[in-house]
Amino acid sequence: MMKQKTLKGSFSLCGKGLHTGLSLTVTFNPAAENTGYKIQRIDLEGMPVIDAIAENVIDTQRGTVLGKGEVRVSTVEHGLAALYALGIDNCLIQVNGPEFPILDGSAIQYVDKIKEMGIEEQNAPKDWYIIRKKIEVKDEETGSCITILPDDEFSLTAMCSFNSKFINSQFATLDNMELFAEEIAKARTFVFVRDIQPLLAANLIKGGDMDNAIVIYEKQISQQELDTLADMLKVEHRNAAELGYIQHKPLVWENECTRHKLLDIIGDMALIGKPIKGRIIATRPGHTINNKFARQMRREIRKHEVQAPIYDPNEEPIMDVNRIRELLPHRYPMQLVDKVIELGANSIVGVKNITSNEPFFQGHFPQEPVMPGVLQIEAMAQCGGLLVLNTLEEPERWSTYFMKIDNVKFRQKVVPGDTLLFKVDLLAPVRHGVSSMKGYVFVGDHIVSEATFTAQIVKNK
Repeated sequence: MMKQKTLKGSFSLCGKGLHTGLSLTVTFNPAAENTGYKIQRIDLEGMPVIDAIAENVIDTQRGTVLGKGEVRVSTVEHGLAALYALGIDNCLIQVNGPEFPILDGSAIQYVDKIKEMGIEEQNAPKDWYIIRKKIEVKDEETGSCITILPDDEFSLTAMCSFNSKFINSQFATLDNMELFAEEIAKARTFVFVRDIQPLLAANLIKGGDMDNAIVIYEKQISQQELDTLADMLKVEHRNAAELGYIQHKPLVWENECTRHKLLDIIGDMALIGKPIKGRIIATRPGHTINNKFARQMRREIRKHEVQAPIYDPNEEPIMDVNRIRELLPHRYPMQLVDKVIELGANSIVGVKNITSNEPFFQGHFPQEPVMPGVLQIEAMAQCGGLLVLNTLEEPERWSTYFMKIDNVKFRQKVVPGDTLLFKVDLLAPVRHGVSSMKGYVFVGDHIVSEATFTAQIVKNK
């Protein structure tokens, strides 16, 4: 089981803000398990903290802006992309101003610092959200669309179309997050000359220059207009007749602009709050559609707060019925686990196929057969017993007995034809023969019952 990760220590990066032009310092710190990403404005009274989640995004016009009340932090996507792509789950980010420094317009400096500082594994399991079906968000006006499909890992493809002969149509793909540093992190932000004047008029990009952005000059303007823009940006004049890319460093890749769009998607997906297993296909992406999609994903996650285990009936079980009988004393009609399909140090997944021939249906109820809730709890407990007894040298000499059952919920009926999946997790290490567990019963993707229970392991006489 993969564990959550944080930084081994703190690091800082300094630079100017793209929009404010202020001299800024951002510091990335380790954080406790299940913290997620939090951003703290240490320059403000009380040093307020903003949770880096999609619902806290308040503007997406020129980057991702997080806000809480009057507190704002912008241009967060590059730093978050580096954390997310490198598998860091928990981090407290402190900044002494209203935005992160733009640095060179990419994520590579964040990546380099993370690798230099090192990553530390924590004790809590990584809480993946696994995509089981197609999810799609569209914007009919812009033609933007983000689709996510089931996949074994997190991967992305971005397809962009710009009204420019220099970058008309491009695509970029990242199939493996381990290649982020090499294939995506160096991709810089970009802007068209035609957009610079409105941005300056809006009191933005005060910190923009040829070192932190790719500037695309693709529609000729007068020499005077271009010279005026150059003076406002404090950059050298150039010949207004020479169209093309303007930057001090050459393009890293021919499709660098679309790779940067892919970088932005990763940064905005970090605001989902969980690592994802699925493949994103983004058409004409931007921060606005990215945030709509991240919010939709958070709604999906809330609907399936605890995901059902993946069950492939074609795979060989980890424990078949014969092995289960070696560990448990239960026999017909009280053996309620048919097989075990997952087994870890602290968790187990079992299966029970419910047929119309179950003996309890004779009286519960003849005209409307329903599996008794107490037997669902018993089946969870048998799975928990298998988890614990499997660690003992002579499991047949031990039995498990209920001591306490709490927080029981029944959400829907279990009827003939259902296949039950039991997921049971240890809540704490077994001490003095006593174990506490949390169990869920699923039919399909839905939880049908759950309970917390304590059991004692007793040696048979």
